[in-house]
Order: sequence, then C-alpha cells, then structure tokens
Amino acid sequence: MKEHQDDIFLVQNVLAGNTASFGVLVEKHSEMAFSIAHKIIRNREDAEEIAQDAFVKAFQSLRSFKGDSKFSTWLYRIVYNAAISHTRKRQQDFVQLDERIIVEKTEDKIIDTLDTYDTDMQSELVTKAINKLPAEDSALVTLFYLKENTIEDISHITGLSLSNVKVKLFRIRKKLYDEIQVMMKQEVLA
Repeated sequence: MKEHQDDIFLVQNVLAGNTASFGVLVEKHSEMAFSIAHKIIRNREDAEEIAQDAFVKAFQSLRSFKGDSKFSTWLYRIVYNAAISHTRKRQQDFVQLDERIIVEKTEDKIIDTLDTYDTDMQSELVTKAINKLPAEDSALVTLFYLKENTIEDISHITGLSLSNVKVKLFRIRKKLYDEIQVMMKQEVLA
C-alpha cells in the first residue's frame, strides 16, 4: 500500500508542476516496463523503445490517471498495449504450441515432474518453455508468476476480464506442461 501512496504522491507532485518527480516514477518502474515489453516484443532495442514511448505517453496523459488503480497498473497497461500493437504491426511469426487443453494436468503435476531435475535444469526447462509461448501468453506468465501481479492487476493491465485472465493462465499452464514434457523426453533420448 505504501508503494501505491508513494506513487500517488509523486503523480500529484508532477501535476502540481514538479516534473522532476516523474523521473522518480520512471526510475522506479522502468525495469518492469521494459520487462513487459521485452516479453512481448522479444527484441531488446524495440522493447526499450516501447518502454520509453510508454513513459512519454504516460507523462502526456497523466491528468487522465484517476487513481482508481495503482499507478504501476495504469502504466503497465500502456506498455502492454503499446507492445501488443507493435507486435501486431510487425506480424511476427511466433512458435505456436498445441492449443489442446488436457484437464488432468495441474500445476502440481508440473512441479512433481520438474522435481526430478536439479534447480538449474528446472529453470532452464521452464525458461525454454516460456520462450516458446506466444507473446501475449509469455507476458501473462511474467506478470503473474515472475512479477507476482494479482489477477485483478493483470486484468487492468491487459484489458481482459478477470475470468478471461484465469482461463488464459489455466491454458498457459497446460501448454507449459506439454512443452516441458516434450523437452524432458528429448533430454532422455539425447
């Protein structure tokens, strides 16, 4: 809650004419803004540009920030939308995983399966599986698991409904499980 109050204080300072306070907001949120853009764009230079453009847009639109959500949530939505728009414009080909949902596969099964490997190998398998996800799925996984945003925050950031975020995360877990299974079988055969 303190972080939210600190951000509100900084936003109020900027709106009162102390534009240097926006620099503090940029410094505070630039790493996550870049991370979101990079997960979607998958190109460092483009992600940096998207993040910078998002901060410019946020600064220009700061008066429209009502404070209904955290500043970070509002900012990350700007970043997310800009990155998705950029991706759609470039029509990049992403590796698509099989869309089938296998209901009996759960997070516990994924964890149990990964537990047979050492920590470094687990991390490597999960990272490779995440990198094979479509851009939007990769962003959702990053926001939820790596950056520990709530379902509500992700809903605000992406513009998806709460139930849609939950369904997408469920489906993404199944995709990750399938991909990890394939990679583990390849490891055994190698």
